[in-house]
Amino acid sequence: MNRKHISSGSEFETRIGYSRAIVDGDYVFVSGTTGFNYDTMTISSDPAEQADQCFRNIEKALIEAGSSLDNIVRVHYIYPNRQDFEPCWPVFKKYLGVARPAATVFVAGLLDDAMKLEIEVTARVNA
Repeated sequence: MNRKHISSGSEFETRIGYSRAIVDGDYVFVSGTTGFNYDTMTISSDPAEQADQCFRNIEKALIEAGSSLDNIVRVHYIYPNRQDFEPCWPVFKKYLGVARPAATVFVAGLLDDAMKLEIEVTARVNA
């Protein structure tokens, strides 16, 4: 079974020792992804805009892995502030309305106070 590492190009991946995503067998495991726009290294202060950017970042990794948002089977949402969860619901429906994956929400601190959420997904590789 081949394993493929997918990088976002972030310096932290090499410094810390992780990958944006891993393809292993029939699955793609996408690391916790924040709302940073990696092209500009900026982040919105709005949780819903961050959620939208998270899914754009995730989608890019999934496409490189030979998968798509519609193949997501599990999603984990991590929020420092539980009040930021509900305003993001329309974004989740926009990106996950077809896949309707199993989901879990955690309330926990993140590494940067600018981050309003982090999203981790597991998806199947396109058949």
